[in-house]
Amino acid sequence: MPGSGKEEFIKVAAECGFEIVRMGDLVREEACRRGLDSDDKSVGGLANEEREKYGLGIWATRTIPKVTGPRVVIDGIRGIAEVRVFREAFSSDMVLVSIEASSDARYERIRQRGRRDATLTRERFDRRDEREKRWGIEQAMEEADHVVGNEGALEEFHAAVRKVLEGAVGM
Repeated sequence: MPGSGKEEFIKVAAECGFEIVRMGDLVREEACRRGLDSDDKSVGGLANEEREKYGLGIWATRTIPKVTGPRVVIDGIRGIAEVRVFREAFSSDMVLVSIEASSDARYERIRQRGRRDATLTRERFDRRDEREKRWGIEQAMEEADHVVGNEGALEEFHAAVRKVLEGAVGM
């Protein structure tokens, strides 16, 4: 879910030598190509429109060609349809990790990071969560091979991420 700690997970993965592919980059690139604003409403709206037009797994399908190596972290799975696309493409090589934090912790993190697309009001934050739940993110989280909680200190989270990465690829 937004604000759960995906960026911190990616930092650790990059330090461990993983290639990072961000599904959201594909959405933002498409929004830019179409001349859309880069705010959450425009980018999220585009993501939703494409899912409605081409199916819930469209962004995963468009991500697959970006995966070029054996040690890749794909950031931004938003639903079970995307998990299924990736599992079909990568079969037993895929390890799905769910990063979980309470709604309150996630909201506070988003407020503090101040990105342009940050959902600054609680109402907008909750609407974003509901949009992503409609895409099947909760079912994707349920299918995770590993769950990493992110409620405590950052160092604890980083250590848990390293442990998952080590177990996933035998680093």
